[in-house]
Amino acid sequence: MEWFSAENVIAVVTAVLGIAASLGVLWYERRVPRRTRIGYRVQLDTPVSSAERSGRAGVRLGLFQENRQLSELPDATLVLLRIENDGSQSIAGDDYTGRELHGLTVEFSSRTIQGIAVTAPLNADHLLDHFTPAAGLRYTNDTVFLPRVPLNRGVHFKLLVLLSGGTVGAPVRVSGGIRDGGVFPNRSTTPDDIPPLFSRASRLITVLLTVSVVALASIVVVRDDTRPPMGCARGEMTITGSTAFKPVADELAAKYEHDCAGSTIKVEARSSGEGLQELDERGAAAKGGSPALIALSDVPGTENQTALQASHVAVALYTLVVHEGVPRRDLTTDEVKAIYRGDVRRWNELRGVPENYDLPIVLASRKSGSGTRDIFERTVLGGDIEEAYSSPDCETKIDPSAKVFRCELDSTARVLAKVAATPGAIGYTELRSGSTAKGVHTVSLDGRVPLPDAIAGSDYPYRGVEYAYTYGRPPTDSLVFSFLNYLLRGGGQEVVRNHGHLPCSLPTARALCAPDPAEPADRAQ
Repeated sequence: MEWFSAENVIAVVTAVLGIAASLGVLWYERRVPRRTRIGYRVQLDTPVSSAERSGRAGVRLGLFQENRQLSELPDATLVLLRIENDGSQSIAGDDYTGRELHGLTVEFSSRTIQGIAVTAPLNADHLLDHFTPAAGLRYTNDTVFLPRVPLNRGVHFKLLVLLSGGTVGAPVRVSGGIRDGGVFPNRSTTPDDIPPLFSRASRLITVLLTVSVVALASIVVVRDDTRPPMGCARGEMTITGSTAFKPVADELAAKYEHDCAGSTIKVEARSSGEGLQELDERGAAAKGGSPALIALSDVPGTENQTALQASHVAVALYTLVVHEGVPRRDLTTDEVKAIYRGDVRRWNELRGVPENYDLPIVLASRKSGSGTRDIFERTVLGGDIEEAYSSPDCETKIDPSAKVFRCELDSTARVLAKVAATPGAIGYTELRSGSTAKGVHTVSLDGRVPLPDAIAGSDYPYRGVEYAYTYGRPPTDSLVFSFLNYLLRGGGQEVVRNHGHLPCSLPTARALCAPDPAEPADRAQ
């Protein structure tokens, strides 16, 4: 099921925890405040005579040293006991449920009571009026009986007891019946302790909600938000054509296969011309069918390829690149034309190039049929055709009398590799590949730099439209149709942008992607 994803599960669990926490707080507010509770804790238990069996009594002066009656008590100890209302409800006298006159009983195990004193804080000294024999205050050998003292919430009193016999730390127990509650020991808080702000249940709920929210946020942050292909299709398909657009095609194919299980897409880029020719031949051989093939082309198809259906993909930008040792980073259009006509053959013939940079200009060009070359000849060379090649490898010149030192290569990748390996070489390529390749640097034209986001208002010349061709209209349930939608309207648009091209679907690119005047109108979409 589509909704059964990790982020949805976390979101549902978080929502359930939030509802449960809200209901729990509501229940706590309505039910728990009715509970009554008396808590007690021993704040002091110390020896006051030298005969104490559990250890020395410490240094004693004054009354504790000179009082003969005290010094004769066997194992004398002092215990300070704090008794308080630590519940959420005040306790009245009739909330004590015992049948006896007293309300609470304090037992000192294995020790004998010699005397008691009751104290109360200044803001609660009225409590002392309740501690009378008539109200039930008395003691026996090891037990103190306390009256039914009313206690507001948070109010306490203390019991100081002088004991003999037994040892320090012997158990002390307070008991008694309280309506809708009870009597419980609580932990003594020292001055260095920080009391908890929340209960254990509150802390647990807070931790669970925090973990759930963090997990949900982490999934949202790290997940891939790329739009999946519209209408995934299974099967096999091939992308052919432009080598300049091959990096885009490789990433598009990998992403589509990742998002759509059961699809296999091969990229076999050769050149725009060869791709269009292969598509036309395979489509004709299919006898009315549409082959599982898309041809990417840097230029429109020929007038004879009437069965091919064109889709405008993006405004593609190209650039000139030179070997990293070439000192020029800008050339004028006239200088480029002179270089490719053979009027300028060595780098030091150009302005701004040192005399000692006396290297031949080596042209690493594309073969006939390349869309990158076709656009270069039309937009930069002004319609002139490159001179015939004079070298098979850009290393040796087979015709010493040739005007240019030029070789032809069958892919953009090979052009970049050859320019990087050949001092003095110059070539042309798709923008992103040329900007990121090692061993080369790009060259601006007449001071104009190709910028994808600003190309709509720029007069940078070396640009063209990238086309995606199919043989006729592919079936709507085919992999070709699904992939084309992904490329033109789906997540493929972001891939195109990441490679430095401007998708034709953007408003700023529509005018630039308008059908070429030489292209049949019924074949462009």
